[in-house]
Amino acid sequence: MKVICPKECKERIAKGESIEIVDVRENYEYEHCNIGSLHIPMSEIIERHAELNSDGHLVIMCKTGKRAAAVANLLECETSLEDVWVMENGITGWKEKVDASLNLE
Repeated sequence: MKVICPKECKERIAKGESIEIVDVRENYEYEHCNIGSLHIPMSEIIERHAELNSDGHLVIMCKTGKRAAAVANLLECETSLEDVWVMENGITGWKEKVDASLNLE
């Protein structure tokens, strides 16, 4: 499993790399605060994996990275997706490294 720093992820997106961020937090977490990424709750990821972009990097994000790591492992084992990354420290890391204005409380 590969891990990517939020700042590096943002920089790669700005350079035009094909990166899709998937937020696997629960609905209430995503509705409270998000970065505009694709939202598929962890419990729905296998049944909805066909919605994921298989042409570029797929970055899985949650609050701190633990759920994202579980989802990345699951996707790699149960689907044909191979280029799956985990966002280091999830949306918490994004707030720390990219956008301090996010309200996670």
